[in-house]
Amino acid sequence: MSQIGFYYNQSACIGCRACQVACKDRNDISDEVALRWVTSYESGEFPNVGVYHFAAACNHCESPVCVANCPTGAMFKSEDGSVLHDDDVCIGCKTCVGSCPYGAPQYSEGKNLVMKCDSCKALRDAGMNPVCVDACPMRALEFGELSELESHHGEGTVSTLPCLPDSAMTNPSLRIEPRPAALEETFAQVIV
Repeated sequence: MSQIGFYYNQSACIGCRACQVACKDRNDISDEVALRWVTSYESGEFPNVGVYHFAAACNHCESPVCVANCPTGAMFKSEDGSVLHDDDVCIGCKTCVGSCPYGAPQYSEGKNLVMKCDSCKALRDAGMNPVCVDACPMRALEFGELSELESHHGEGTVSTLPCLPDSAMTNPSLRIEPRPAALEETFAQVIV
């Protein structure tokens, strides 16, 4: 089985949230659900402080706990390695919501449905990028075969940061080009 994933150049990200807005628009989301979201952080201690942003979505993990814990098979791993959700099989139990350490599956009260990033499968099937990738004015996001992303971006990428949950259990399909501030162990979420 192949494994697709995202590459995120955190050093290029300006925190504009264009990826977040494009995703909400593409998926016709008007409530609190965000299938891609941007969080801002500050790190370090005076006089060595830094600010950084993290654009998050489903990491299409190699070992997704949302899939392992779904009682109906509504959450499943496809042939390309993406983690998908079958709305027709979902019973709305929210087990996947509570299982994912990253908060990727989210329950929409308005739609009475669990929703998650499918990396714009319909667009990908038509040979296009996920909307978040094309919406980024700084080209901080890429999507593709994980092995190709790794070979293209090489050394220096990581798959986790101190601001993210422990990834040992899930092995996220995410490669990050981190800002130095994001590698600091002391950090706090901020609103910008």
